[in-house]
Amino acid sequence: MTGRKVAKAGVTSKPTTGLKKSGWRTFRPVITEECRGCGICVMHCPEGCMKTENKMAKVDYDYCKGCLLCANVCAFKAIKSEMEK
Repeated sequence: MTGRKVAKAGVTSKPTTGLKKSGWRTFRPVITEECRGCGICVMHCPEGCMKTENKMAKVDYDYCKGCLLCANVCAFKAIKSEMEK
C-alpha cells in the first residue's frame, strides 16, 4: 500500500449535499474570539460547512443546518448559539 493517499475519515473539503440548509435552522453557531483554531469543530461538522481560516473557525451559513454539534464539541466554549433572524 505504499504510494497511496488515503483521505482522513469524516473530513470533507466542501459541503456534502450541495443543498442549502439555512432555511431549516432555528439557532445558528457564532464563533467568538475565544476560538483557537484547533479544528475540532471542523472535524465534527456533519455537513462539512466549517473550515479553519486565519486560526479561527468559519461557518458557511448557506449550508449549516444549525445542529450545533460544533458548539458541543468545542473545548474552549468558543461557539455560541444565536437565534436565527
